[in-house]
Amino acid sequence: MPLPVHSTRTIDAGELSVAYVDAGDPTATPVVLLHGFPYDIHSYTDVIPRLTDEGLRVLVPYLRGHGPTRFLSKQVEKSGQQAALAADLSAFISTLNLGSPILAGYDWGGRAACAVAALWPDKVAGLVSVNGYLVQDIAASQMPLEPKLEAGFWYFWYFATERGRAGLHKHRREIAEVIWKRNSPAWAFAPDELDRSAQAFDNPDYVDIVIHSYRHRLGYAPGAPQFESIERRLSEQPEISVPTITLDGLADGNFPATDGSAQARHFIGFREHRQVPQAGHNLPAEQPQAFADAILAMKKISKESR
Repeated sequence: MPLPVHSTRTIDAGELSVAYVDAGDPTATPVVLLHGFPYDIHSYTDVIPRLTDEGLRVLVPYLRGHGPTRFLSKQVEKSGQQAALAADLSAFISTLNLGSPILAGYDWGGRAACAVAALWPDKVAGLVSVNGYLVQDIAASQMPLEPKLEAGFWYFWYFATERGRAGLHKHRREIAEVIWKRNSPAWAFAPDELDRSAQAFDNPDYVDIVIHSYRHRLGYAPGAPQFESIERRLSEQPEISVPTITLDGLADGNFPATDGSAQARHFIGFREHRQVPQAGHNLPAEQPQAFADAILAMKKISKESR
């Protein structure tokens, strides 16, 4: 089921004209849902009504380089680094006067949410993050993983080459399909679901943003000057003090589920870890009720912690 076209809005925030869905009571507690790569806002199609029915205001922006979101200036550097995603989200929250919303996301979106929660905790009432603490430790990016895990990250190295750039430009949908299947081996998504999300990859900045994101995280591309101070702070692996629920899908083909204990040092406030059966990397689409339940629990927890 597609999201209603009429519900998509735009707002100028930071470097971007951000396209986003805004659903539910505008006076209610806000929650911002953030998608990953290579996905789009339709990861939340079945999450949104579950949250609005429970009285939440739900905002779902297209990340930079995706869907109708556009840069306000053609001269700005097209960065996909984590600091850019954090700055985008911070600007989105401030421009819409959301106060301190609940942030929830996975993959790139989860990284943006973790970064904002760590750097600007006053802007966040609570955090729900798939795969836990997602702030990149770029200094450690050259440390090898187990071969079976490295194999799943083939596209990191593909995108580090000009052949990979050309491949992404030519095969946006096909590359996404390979990643979707690897990330979520138990998810029987329909071709039209992929087609729907792949429309977001037609953004004119998609290739530049994706290529820079993966090259930067591996240390193969410099960051944009305007994000240097944010990136420096993120390099210190800042702790997250806001109430947090972390989720791991038990059917994630690339990111094996854990009990969450290895990441405990990154959280200094309330933190609960949940494992979600039959969920892969795109957890909100695969198990929307479990994702919505975590947000609803966070609404209660954040209210009690104030």
